Order: sequence, then C-alpha cells, then structure tokens
Amino acid sequence: MDGFSSHTFSLINDKNELFYVKWHFKTKQGIKNFTGERASEMRGIDPDYAQRDLFEAIKRGDFPKWRVEVQIMPEKEAETYHLNPFDLTKVWPHKDYPVIEVGELTLDRNPENYFAEVEQAAFEPRNIVPGLGYSPDKMLQARLLSYPDAHRYRLGVNYDSLPINKPQCPFATYHRDGTMRFDENGGPAVNYEPNSFGGPVQDKHYVERPKQVSGTVARHDHRSDSDYYTQPGNLFRLMPADAKQRLISNIVGSLGNGVPRRIQELQIQHFFKADPAYGEGVAKGLGLDVKHIAEDTLVSAD
Repeated sequence: MDGFSSHTFSLINDKNELFYVKWHFKTKQGIKNFTGERASEMRGIDPDYAQRDLFEAIKRGDFPKWRVEVQIMPEKEAETYHLNPFDLTKVWPHKDYPVIEVGELTLDRNPENYFAEVEQAAFEPRNIVPGLGYSPDKMLQARLLSYPDAHRYRLGVNYDSLPINKPQCPFATYHRDGTMRFDENGGPAVNYEPNSFGGPVQDKHYVERPKQVSGTVARHDHRSDSDYYTQPGNLFRLMPADAKQRLISNIVGSLGNGVPRRIQELQIQHFFKADPAYGEGVAKGLGLDVKHIAEDTLVSAD
C-alpha cells in the first residue's frame, strides 16, 4: 500500500530558508486488494496473511520498495493558501504543489528477535535529522508530546537507549539516570550548561531558526472551516467505477450490521454532501428511501 505523512513537516536549507513539506511513499509493488468477502474468509484461514507475505518476501530477497516523494510549499505561501496547510484532514492539490521524487525506501531485513526489535520499537514524530523540522500542525504538535509519553509508560523512561531505538549517529542529550539505565550513563561528566568542568556546550549550529508569530491566540473553533466534503467528494470522483462499487459495498456491509436506521440515515447524509452518487449508492444498498435522505441532506445544509 501507499503511505503518507499526513502531517506537515518542514525542510530548512543551507540558506536557513524554510519550506513546508508533505511526504509520500508510493509502492513500487503495485496495489492489490481482497474483496470484502475474501477478506472475511481469510480471517478464518490465515489471519496473519499480510504479515507473512511481507516477511517471506524479504526473506527470499524480494525486497519491498517505495518511491519517496515530497510536496514543497514555500513558507510565505502557507500564510495565504486557500486551504489550511497544517490541517491534518486536508491534502494539498498536486496541481498546486506537484510531488517531487527524492529517494527510495527499501525493507531489506526481517527482525531476528521479535520482542526486542518489534515489541520494543518506539516510533515518534519528534525523531528528525538536521535540516528537517516541524510545523504549526496542531495534531503534530500534540503527538510530539504524547508519543514519547506513551513510550515512557510502556517501555520505561530510558526507552530511547534500547538498541532498537538508539540513534545510529553520535547523539547526546542532558538526559541522565532513571529506571533501567544500562549504559555508561555519562560517567562522571556533568550534564548541565553552563558549567565549569569541561562539560557540554550548546552547538548553536543545530538551533532551529526563529519563527515570526503574529495574531490572536484563542481556543480553536473547528467549525470555522466548514468544508468537510469537497476533498472526500473529489477522491470519490477520481475512483474508477469498480472501485466506487467496492467502496459502497464495504460501507453497506458495515453500516447494515445492527446499526439503527436513524444513524444510517445521518451517515448517508455525509456521503450525499461529498457526492450525490456516493450517498445514493449506499442508501440503495441499505434499501433506504434515497429521495427522503437527499431532501434531509439539503435541509441540514441550509
């Protein structure tokens, strides 16, 4: 499958210019899917099918690969772009910011110790390299704090010293001691700055450039952006006819399973607002009154 950063990150060049970016990982294997019926069947036959397929492909040297691409938005353009470039629920139209290929991601080794290399792995968006930065993306800002906190709870305060999580480059922080500290722990050196004992000194080369901030700070009203349906509708309209039908069939299968009729109707109104054909397809699949729901959709829109 393809993968996307969803969040907006940033890149800073050697001239200290900042650009906002969206990351894309496009599979070089192609995309194939089970039908809903076949997926249900496989849950009983081999629930680990996808994981096994990945493991065995790597084992035989058929390494999965993804084309790494970025969309790049100059910092100044983010201030006036017609979409909020830091809204996790929005995508940047490719006609405005085309994807640029920058590399390749390859999975070329399976874990040898599942517990040590998988169960104890701690992924978090704050792990970046020089030149890469964050953005005012509100959900990203929350995750920069919440992911490390979850790892500390699950694995312990020194989770980032475990071999699977430890940086492979020279790396130093002021972090010392704590439960299960198992390395040399900085020895007798001091771990604060300023100090008079030849201890650490901040390298200003790695200080992120300051950002100009203006405006009013207040609680965000998510209703200030009421366009929840244009992009989902655009995605639906991009789908080929057979993909649209599979999508509708899958939704009908889930929405028809013990869901009260009133909830079904409310949900279908969302599909109508994205695209009338979308709402009509789901309503017909559930045997509901298409005309009645379409009229209710118009009333709620008003």
